[in-house]
Order: sequence, then structure tokens, then C-alpha cells
Amino acid sequence: MDLTLSRADYLQVGVTSQKTMKLLPTSRQRATQKVVVGDQDGVVICFGVKKGEAVPVFKTLPGQKISRLELGGAVNTPQEKIFIAAGSEIRGFTKRGKQFLSFETNLTESIKAMYISGSDLFLSASYIYNHYCDCKDQNYYLSGDKINDVICLPVEKLSRVTPVLACQDRVLRVLQGSDVMYEIEVPGPPTVLALHNGDGGDSGEGLLFGTSDGRLGLIQITTSKPIHKWEIRNDKKRGGILCVDSFDIMGDGVKDLLVGRDDGMVEVYSFENANEPVLRFDQMLSESVTSIQGGCVGKDGYDEIVLATYSGWVTGLTTEPTHKESGPGEELKLNQEMQNKISSLRSEIEHLQFKVLQERENYQQSSQSSQAKSTVPSFSINDKFTLNKEDASYSLVLEVRTAIDNVLIQSDVPIDLLDVDKNSAVVSFSSCDTESNDNFLLATYRCQANTTRLELKIRSIEGQYGTLQAYVTPRIQPKTCQVRQYHIKPLSLHQRTHFIDHDRPMNTLTLTGQFSFAEVHSWVVFCLPEVPEKPPAGECATFYFQNTFLDTQLECVYRKGEGVFKSDNISTISILKDVLSKEATKRKINLNISYEINEVSVKHTLKLIHPKLEYQLLLAKKVQLIDALKELQVHEGNTDFLTPEYRCILEEADHLQEEYKKQPAHLERLYGE
Repeated sequence: MDLTLSRADYLQVGVTSQKTMKLLPTSRQRATQKVVVGDQDGVVICFGVKKGEAVPVFKTLPGQKISRLELGGAVNTPQEKIFIAAGSEIRGFTKRGKQFLSFETNLTESIKAMYISGSDLFLSASYIYNHYCDCKDQNYYLSGDKINDVICLPVEKLSRVTPVLACQDRVLRVLQGSDVMYEIEVPGPPTVLALHNGDGGDSGEGLLFGTSDGRLGLIQITTSKPIHKWEIRNDKKRGGILCVDSFDIMGDGVKDLLVGRDDGMVEVYSFENANEPVLRFDQMLSESVTSIQGGCVGKDGYDEIVLATYSGWVTGLTTEPTHKESGPGEELKLNQEMQNKISSLRSEIEHLQFKVLQERENYQQSSQSSQAKSTVPSFSINDKFTLNKEDASYSLVLEVRTAIDNVLIQSDVPIDLLDVDKNSAVVSFSSCDTESNDNFLLATYRCQANTTRLELKIRSIEGQYGTLQAYVTPRIQPKTCQVRQYHIKPLSLHQRTHFIDHDRPMNTLTLTGQFSFAEVHSWVVFCLPEVPEKPPAGECATFYFQNTFLDTQLECVYRKGEGVFKSDNISTISILKDVLSKEATKRKINLNISYEINEVSVKHTLKLIHPKLEYQLLLAKKVQLIDALKELQVHEGNTDFLTPEYRCILEEADHLQEEYKKQPAHLERLYGE
């Protein structure tokens, strides 16, 4: 059975954060539900839909940015109380919009994630987790890395409180009180957690997780250990997962999995054989999907997927057919409905045009008055700079609420810009004077109309470090620009991992000197990506890394006065030695540096490089032959006289050229290693 869904845009609010839209429950099955959404202007809007139009129920005044919105209520009753997190405060509203709770948590950081179960409130800021019961502090935990999401297994099924934290270091931490019961390693940094089937499944222990590199998985959280049920890899190279919900959109009596990604992809997975989910539907939107819910909003009896996007659109993908088969009487009624809709849209456009003229005149007057303050319009940018393990490149995503006019990319270190299929912008390069102003790259991306999201791919060179800057100019008047900076680290192609192979031949770099634990940690943060800025708890830290380009590895163990770095790649040790000694010299710290070079490691690393080098040389050779072979084909009329090898090159010409184009300077990089 194929799933056919029609799109309907209901309302646009301000820019939204992750997980800030919910559907209020109804007493009748498949009756229309109200939508409640919170935006970054601090406004909570609740609305229903009548005849395709959004009808507001209530709307609050602007305030602090809303970072989360959850529904709550007594256990085993309809969850229809609305709770929002804004700054360090929690506010509660009834479904009619009356505020009944204002709880100041006194957290030093803004709340990033929230979960509510009965009278239990679970909150997390960047590194701090707090558990409150009836607004009284119960438990507290300080995480070693950033907390992206928090959830609690259903108390009504398990009769125990089991909170789970999704942490940036690729770990889910299962808590008991204020202590970690155990840790679960997941394949990527987890960004979102959700209960399986919305209630933890039959056992109540089923937990879904989504990662920033687009993977999705199910884990059973038992009292003693985790049981990994299934995991969906991101083979299609889609965006990171921001939101997940369970709802029977297929209508087969089994709840399906609804997934929203940060590249605008919406997916529906169904459980046909009850073991692993199967993709049944996908649709691309033009911007990231921050919230996803299954329910009934547009019309009684028609299920739909309701989405909130980054720019604030609340959109439905409904099962209601757009073209209905009807008799003459019905057709007349439909035509009348259409005419009414067109006339109401026309009057709305006229009203908006008049409002724009008024605002423009007000702006001109305010900007020309002598007391005028700065009238440069502000806009928010949603950006992400992440390392892709598959092709050892960095992905830079820039998303703005209004259409982007152009983006200027400037770098003071040598980098390559790679082609991105999703990118329709026109790129132009400017010549750089590297000697006088340290500019290695100046590139301008001119975006087509209505482009609100731009994705770029960048490949850096290890050992060369500096800053990449993006100057973003949207299509708003007067022209204004924002700059975003991204640090390219000395060992930029290394990625955190949970394990390394201790049997490999390793080179060792040992540093000793009068430096503190915080100082040596700051040096490691400077050199390597994915290291938390705060030093870990305890007196000693251990981190493992894998080079995404060559598959070599690095082990960092350090404490006050000593740092030991081991790698099977001598180049990695050399880069670390240069950078760490420079950083120590800046702070006037005397370092004692010693090496242990394992000669077997050189042979081992060359063995790792050899197949990659051989493949790239062969690819370059094949691409050079394509034009000559095509010319022969034109002259001779057929390719029967060619050897099977050359015929194969001609057949795969497009694929070979595309692959070669995706990896510029790949050979030079391998020679450099």
C-alpha cells in the first residue's frame, strides 16, 4: 500500500526551535485537534483549522526565546496542559491559554531540553541535568559533554523513574537518582530521544534515538544493560534527525515512525515484519523540520503529519484527497468554496500590501529623524559545521528565515570547496594574495530566489589550521550582513570514537612540565574537534580519535603536569608536537618533550594509504582516457574493437567523472600524508 499525502500550509509563526510544537488530545477518535506552537520571539500560539483556515484559540505576549514545548498532566489522564521552557523559567498554560504555573529554576544556563511525566519535571541546560518533583529539587547531574535531549521511561509502566540523557560525545547516559546507572554508546552524536510507540512499547523500555549524522535506532533500556534492537544507517546521505513521533498514518493498526530531518526531509517508516522499520514515504521541504506530530488537524476523519519548520511554518501532510470525485451538485458547491477562498486570499494580499507600505513609510521617517537609533534589521541564522566520516569532508549548513541573497566564504587556510548536489547556488572565485593578507580562499555563492538554506562541503588539510568565515546577506532592505566564524583545527579530520585497536604499532609523544589540567585540556580542545570545552571531572582524561581520511588512530591521556599522545601515524604526532609547543610557548610554559618512534608504524600507515592511493591513481588514469575513447567511438561508429577494459571505461564515463570531480586534489592529499 502506497501512502499519498497532500501538503497544506496552515500558519507562519516566528523562528522555531527543536521540539516546540504539539497537538492537543481530543476525547473523540479522529476528531480535529488543536495545534500549539512556541517560537523564538517567546510567543505561544494555539489554533485550530476550520475550512482550511487557521482559527486562533489563544496567543501569548512576546518574551524570552522558547527552547522547548511539552504537554503534561496527571499520569494516565489526557496530557493537555501546555508547558514551555524559556531562559531558565518554566511556564504552564491550560488548553484555553490561562497561565497556571511560573517556575524559576535558578539554573545558571538557559534550559535546552525538557521532559514532563506527571508531577516530575526533567530539565537540562548545556551540561547540567536537574530533576524536580512538584517544583522541588530532587536530583542533579553534571555531564562531561553537552546534553542535547532528555527523556524518562514511562513511570506508569515501570514504576521506577529512569531518566536518559542524550550527550554530544555519542553516549546515552541512563540515570538512577543523581548517578549514572550505565552508559550506551551510539554511532553518532544523539540529537533527539523519543519513547517507542509513544509509550515505550509493550515493555515500556523501548527508546528511539536520532543522531546528527542521520542515523536512527531503537534500544531497550533494562535495569542491568541495554539491548540494541535495530539501527537504520544513513546510506542516502540525508540530514541529521531533529524530531521523531509514533503515529498510525498508514491506517493498518500499527504505529508508524515519523521522522523530521534538518535538511527538510520528512520520512514515514512502517513496521511490516515487526523487526525493522521499512521506509514507506518521504517528502522534501525547503527548510529544516524542527517538530513532527501525527494526528488530525485539517478535517475530521483524515489523519495527517503536522510539521513545524525552522522559519515558523506549521504545515500538514494530509491523507485528505485534493481532487474528490463528485456529482454536478457537489461540483457547484466546490466551485463556490474555491471562489470564496480566492476572494478571501485577494483581500488578505491587499491588506498585507497596504501594511507593507505603511511600515515602509514609518521606517523611512524613523531612519531620517535626528534621534534615530541604528535601524539595521536583525535576522537569525541556524548554522551547523560538522565532519562527515564517509568522505572526510566538513559540511557547512546555513539557514535563514528570509531568502538568502549571497554568501561570501573567506578562509585563511588552504581548503577545497566540494560540489553538493542539493546546492543550486552559482559560485564564483576571487583571486587571493596569500602573502600579504593570509587569504587562501574567497568564494561567493549567489543564491536563486527563495533559497533559505545553503549547504557547502569543505575539505581541510591536517596540520594547517585557522579560521573559515561566512558572510551571510539575506534579501532584506536595507542590506545587512552577518558573519559566522568556524575554527579549522590542526587535526581537523579526526573524529571521536569509543574504541581503538591497541595492537597497532604506535608512536608516542610525552609532554611534561609545570602546566595545570585545565591548560593541557585547552590545548587538546585547540588541536582536536569534538572535545568538550570544560575539562572532564576527575584528575585524568582519556580521549580516542580516528582519522576519517586515512583510518589511523590517536589516543590522548593527560593530567596535571603530563600528557601522553599515541598514534600509528607519525604525521599526527609531528603536528601535535608543533602545535602544543607553540601553545605552551605563548603561555611561557617550559615543556619537556620526548618521543618514542616505532618504525613498524611507518610501514603500517603506508599499507593503509596504498589501496587508497592505487584507487585514486587508477581513477585519474581512467578519467584522462575518457575523451580519447569518446573520439574513437565517434570516428569508428562502434566500440566492438576496444578491449573489455576500455569499453567498461566508456560505459561508466559519467560515474567516473562525477566521482573524480567530487574529490579534487585527493591524490595530492594522499602524497602529503
